Amino acid sequence: MNGNIFLVGLMGTGKTTIGRALARKLNKRFIDTDHEIEARTGASIPVIFEIEGEASFRRREAEIIRELSAEHDIVLATGGGAILLPENRAYLKSRGTVIYLRASINQILQRTSRDQSRPLLQTADPRKKLEELSREREPYYREVADVVIETGRPNLHFLLHSIINQLPPGSAALAATTYTPFTAMADTPSFITLPVSLGERSYPISIGHGLLDDRELFAASIAGTRTVIVTNDLVAPLYLERLTATLTAAGKQVSAIVLPDGEEYKNWSSLMIIFDRLLADKCDRKTTLIALGGGVIGDLTGYAAASYMRGVPFVQVPTTLLAQVDSSVGGKTGINHPLGKNMIGAFYQPQAVIADTATLQTLPARELAAGLAEVIKHGAIIDAPFFDWIEAHIDQLNAKDPAALAQAIRRSCEIKAEVVRQDEREGGLRAVLNFGHTFGHAIESGLGYGVWLHGEAVGCGMVMAADMSHRLGYLSEASSLRVRTLVAAAGLPVTAPDLGATTWLEWMRVDKKNEDGKIKFILIKPLGTPLITDVPQEVLLATLAHCTGKTP
Repeated sequence: MNGNIFLVGLMGTGKTTIGRALARKLNKRFIDTDHEIEARTGASIPVIFEIEGEASFRRREAEIIRELSAEHDIVLATGGGAILLPENRAYLKSRGTVIYLRASINQILQRTSRDQSRPLLQTADPRKKLEELSREREPYYREVADVVIETGRPNLHFLLHSIINQLPPGSAALAATTYTPFTAMADTPSFITLPVSLGERSYPISIGHGLLDDRELFAASIAGTRTVIVTNDLVAPLYLERLTATLTAAGKQVSAIVLPDGEEYKNWSSLMIIFDRLLADKCDRKTTLIALGGGVIGDLTGYAAASYMRGVPFVQVPTTLLAQVDSSVGGKTGINHPLGKNMIGAFYQPQAVIADTATLQTLPARELAAGLAEVIKHGAIIDAPFFDWIEAHIDQLNAKDPAALAQAIRRSCEIKAEVVRQDEREGGLRAVLNFGHTFGHAIESGLGYGVWLHGEAVGCGMVMAADMSHRLGYLSEASSLRVRTLVAAAGLPVTAPDLGATTWLEWMRVDKKNEDGKIKFILIKPLGTPLITDVPQEVLLATLAHCTGKTP
């Protein structure tokens, strides 16, 4: 591979702006074909169109592409119609990595409305013309694309990170944002600290056996004296007294709020119970909330901390595998609504995450499996060697082997912490962590919260996303089968419930990733590399039919 990156897409999708920034990031030379044509002819593109016509312009463009695509380590922004010629498509496909930049018609019109240098838009109805161009060119863009990037979000920083993290291996010097592939530790240390680097909002993740008894760790993690533990009626009998003793020994004043256990209680009523107690006990801004439990307790406590007195400190003490590897890290907090999962909430970072791996020994098998779904997810989207390791060690993980669990938690937290560092508020890159979640959230909402565990729904959702990735040619059949086999080996469901196509579509349309009415999916291309895109409805319906058992 010669290190070339070629940008294709309609006018107004950001090829020049993104291309320049990407070239600087990767230390490559940037070239824009339109600018190169103007430099060589001494005439502007509109003038060339007017005097010579579009056919002559396309010949000049083809000559430029043939010449420049043979160079090395360039970022080349092509004209919107460059892919119409078969020879151009052949050169681009064979001589570099092709990135298709997409934007909605509305977004393109906003960006080009005052631009007189677009000869094809100098018509009475620019919208109609853009729609025609999109219909004509979309199949060709898809044909040549290695990566598809939606440029609807205006944050250039996040777009660059999204592109760089989707570049195939060997396609470019992948800059500082590349993840170091997983390497298992020969000896698992008893205590690991990982940073989540977010400037003033940075905090440590502490992972180890017996941390619930570490009063020095809790004393260092909590600035104030007053603490309120929020937990549920399943976890409280196991760990509330123990954590209370540790906090008391650390010089903290402790009270507790015990909520009912279950996803169905991640709602406004539970949030009000927390607020009622905090207000009744006259808790002030220096009170620290401590989330002792799984993902539901973590999300609820975090949202309460973000909202009470406009923000009080909180600490995550996750006791489930799912919470330790995923939900406790990254500052996503919130509650469910009858019309959509996790649609109400806030980004609010904890002061610390303290994960005691000993708590996993009391975890029911079903809850352990739910957590393994998120472990598998991290390997599937970011780190193929980690996915390989999970396959090789799934029996040890199912058996709650402490060393295997510590490895899985450590690597999952490393991956999530790096994604959060790059995209704290899900402006682009962080959305890849939702692999399997578009389907999974629809399952949870369609069946009713709590019927399937969140991790069970995500596990099945990953099988569905892998099937869709294969149908679109992004993933081999063998890799899709590997995802299905590993999810099943973890004890998770691989056949989706038959909600009916109408219900599936209704719930998937209620998703924070969606834009302009289009359902966005996190797919993989190939295993270990994420892709954010919308898909043709016929492909979605085929996946739904296959994964619900309606077709073989």
